[in-house]
Amino acid sequence: MAKNVSLASMDQKLAMAKRCSYEGVVAGAKAAVVASVATAIPTFAIGKMSLWARTYLNPTAKALIISTAAGMAYFVVADKTILKIARENSFKQN
Repeated sequence: MAKNVSLASMDQKLAMAKRCSYEGVVAGAKAAVVASVATAIPTFAIGKMSLWARTYLNPTAKALIISTAAGMAYFVVADKTILKIARENSFKQN
């Protein structure tokens, strides 16, 4: 049996989803910036101090290490933020 859903209710749910996604993107971007800085400093430092790293880690490898950490931080934090907000909103009544 199909449930009748009003247009206003659908608009409200769409607005909530957009807000939830936006907050996830902002939180993920902040986490990516922090992860980039936190990864870049030791990556470049070890590249100067270690003979092995100086030999085998070219600038592309260093950039790949940093961007991987930033990407992982972005997706993990954005996903957790979106799920947290969705969980909070799932208990609210219309």
